[in-house]
Amino acid sequence: MAVTSPLVVAGSQLRCHNFRRTRHWALTLSWEKQQLKRAQKCGGDENPWKPVKIVMRVVDHHPRDGDVSYGLHKDLVSLPKPLSISDIVAASDDHAKVRISYKGIPGSYSEDAALKAYPNCETVSCNDFEEAFKAVEIWWADKVILPIENTSGGSIHRNYDLLLRHRLHIVGEVQLATNLALLALPGVRTEYLKRVLSHSQAFELSDDFLTKLGVARENVDDTAGAAQIIASNGLYDAGAIASIRAAEIYGLNVLAERIQDDSEIISRYLVLARDPIIPKADKPFKTSIVFTLDEGPGVLFKALAVFALRDINLNKIESRPQRNRPLRVVDDSNTGTAKYFDYLFYIDFDASMTEPRAQTALGHLQEFATFLRVLGCYPIDTTI
Repeated sequence: MAVTSPLVVAGSQLRCHNFRRTRHWALTLSWEKQQLKRAQKCGGDENPWKPVKIVMRVVDHHPRDGDVSYGLHKDLVSLPKPLSISDIVAASDDHAKVRISYKGIPGSYSEDAALKAYPNCETVSCNDFEEAFKAVEIWWADKVILPIENTSGGSIHRNYDLLLRHRLHIVGEVQLATNLALLALPGVRTEYLKRVLSHSQAFELSDDFLTKLGVARENVDDTAGAAQIIASNGLYDAGAIASIRAAEIYGLNVLAERIQDDSEIISRYLVLARDPIIPKADKPFKTSIVFTLDEGPGVLFKALAVFALRDINLNKIESRPQRNRPLRVVDDSNTGTAKYFDYLFYIDFDASMTEPRAQTALGHLQEFATFLRVLGCYPIDTTI
């Protein structure tokens, strides 16, 4: 197949490719085969992260032959048929009907976020975040939506680990105002309730309300799941904390709205896909990266300075201990038994990868970062 105008991003250099429709853009790092296998293992003992170059190359994507339910929970066999090439081409349009996988059942807040980003989408319910990612990897869905932080509880750290465990690319973000509602069966009044079912985080966010209500709290895996349990079992002495949409789906009444302790809670979700998107100039873009550094005085300061020197705004900095190397003993020349963590640093900055200043900043960072990966370049969501 003829390929014209090759595009390669190596260090800070960026040029352009033109490809046929039958192939897709893929922003990857140049991994050795052995490194890739290690990085994809969920609990290996070896640390696969090594210095790499940022490379843009063409990657063929094909559904797995044979058993397409490979690696998934048995419940996923009820999901729609795998996507075809024509589906992917159509899915490049934000208004097209795309399949979005998410953790939970219909009526969950993650599904609300998916419908906000893609009003015409077909949502794919999964038992957990791992299944939601794998649904995209085996072509059952073409995007996954992942809650990453909220203004009350902060970052969802486990989901940051998933960004590294899987080779998907961030292609969008969604900001969603959270409205926690108290739901119950028709005819049930608030004073009749003896217990409330919901996710543990919903309980934390509405602690004041529930304390005044004086009811027992029962944890379930999903807010929408709490509504489903009450509806399917006819629990007249129990209520659920869930979304207004969950009340509509499961035929429950809304006894109270906005019961959260903070009057306004904004949750941020990431949308990930198999292939990155090509940044455009019609809207502001954000770039997310992750990197590691050697220990030493001022090393983190130097890393952050590569952005400050180029007037690039950092709007998110998150650090996570490396799962495969949680602790490292200090050099024997030092006294005592002090230990410290090896960290992964996640950064979001306000610039597109098409901007020379962003390319130069990452090229500079790569000079002393022991590992660097671009997680995605995507439009900033300014709506709530």
